[in-house]
Amino acid sequence: MNRIVVGAHYGTRDWLAQRITALVMALYSVILLVVLLRGSPLTFGVWRDLFASGWMRVATLLFAFSLAWHAWVGVRDIIMDYVKPTGVRLTLEAGVLLMLAGYMAWTIQILWR
Repeated sequence: MNRIVVGAHYGTRDWLAQRITALVMALYSVILLVVLLRGSPLTFGVWRDLFASGWMRVATLLFAFSLAWHAWVGVRDIIMDYVKPTGVRLTLEAGVLLMLAGYMAWTIQILWR
């Protein structure tokens, strides 16, 4: 029996992407928690100084990229599973991609303005 593969990549790459992005987000969350708990009371100045350092901005950008990629894989799979009309599915997928790209651009603007 020949199976024609269409749509999703059926597996390994998306599974691995979900695990790697989840690991990056978990590590960032732990690092942020440690940095915030070991410091002085959380004020605007402390927050500003934390994000003034380049490593924190890069780590935050990596977190945001991982979050966007993680969300894309998950939402795309849900759309592919439940939205059958091709035009509607492609429109929704394009909308999600544009929204995630906008969020990434906004994150970059916030971190490096």
